[in-house]
Amino acid sequence: MANPCNLAPYAAHDSSTRGRIHQEDGPEYRSAFQRDRDRIVHSTAFRRLEYKTQVFVNHEGDLYRTRLTHSIEVAQISRSIARTLRLNEDLTEAIALAHDLGHTPFGHAGQDVLNRRMGPYGGFEHNFQSLRVVEHLEERYALFPGLNLTFESREGILKHCSLTNARTAGEIGERFLNQTQPSLEAQLVNLADQIAYNNHDIDDGLRAGLLTIDQLKEIPLFREQYEIVVQQHPQINRRRTIHEVVRRMINRLVVDLIENSQEALSNASPQNIDDVRNHSTPLISFSAEQIKLNLEMKQFLREKLYRHYRVMRMSAKAERILTKLFQTFMEEPRLLPDEPYRQIMGESPEQREQSCARIVADYIAGMTDRYALSEHQRLFNSPAPTV
Repeated sequence: MANPCNLAPYAAHDSSTRGRIHQEDGPEYRSAFQRDRDRIVHSTAFRRLEYKTQVFVNHEGDLYRTRLTHSIEVAQISRSIARTLRLNEDLTEAIALAHDLGHTPFGHAGQDVLNRRMGPYGGFEHNFQSLRVVEHLEERYALFPGLNLTFESREGILKHCSLTNARTAGEIGERFLNQTQPSLEAQLVNLADQIAYNNHDIDDGLRAGLLTIDQLKEIPLFREQYEIVVQQHPQINRRRTIHEVVRRMINRLVVDLIENSQEALSNASPQNIDDVRNHSTPLISFSAEQIKLNLEMKQFLREKLYRHYRVMRMSAKAERILTKLFQTFMEEPRLLPDEPYRQIMGESPEQREQSCARIVADYIAGMTDRYALSEHQRLFNSPAPTV
């Protein structure tokens, strides 16, 4: 349990949580946020992350990162920063482990397909889908749907949200409408997520042969650390060199984030979490120089990795698979498993199309990469396009 004596006054405190959607007695030997974290770890959606793509399709290789390993890495980085800033580590970890629960199979390609197909029915956002998972879709408890997480955990999970969806999200959506800030723990995880996926995508891109060291030396952040490593450790092999460079890049980003955030907190002097929420800008942030360097790295990865022809080929094939699945389930809902099909049939004819679209999106979003491939093969009696 987080020691409240060690927490800063502006951190999220267990004693002042805004509570849960469904009232429950407090846990005996855990904090409210520890209970959230434990429920997330035991959820079905969390286990499925093991077989969901980060950049590379799951069966491309055992050493590439998945949504599960990414979430664990984000949690590790987040906890380290939270401890230094005297924020709530348990809440930070809960948000980090849950932030990708709503991600589709096949990474961003899957999200793009569902967003296009769901355009007439309210669209699809993976952050909003993560909130749906923990509020509605998980089925584990007798007294309530979902995981019944605290407000603070749910707030951190919904890090981005359209105004249309925010209007349907109750108190969780209010900050997007009122332009207020989330907790410092939520702000922290949002940036730790960036630290993790940018640097680890570099590692995976090199491992897959889609990026070269010479290309990466175009990025000032990589070049600086690479030259230091080569100068200090000329005898180590390529694999160890890459790991050392990535480790140093992550450390530089973490140190910059901590030091810049400490300065911002000192200048703003928030007295409690409400002061944090009402501040005009986020108080957890990188320095201006580091933001510029991060943007250069992000632009490089978009052009050289995410738009690499091999990645684009995988994305195009994945798009065809999910498009076909969505179209087929919409045209013939009886092909859905019994439980989601019964939900559709319980609706009035006027509501049925809208409900069907959302249930189909929920079903597809919950699939792992390999399950989507096998579902395609079962339905169409032919191997899915190889991805």
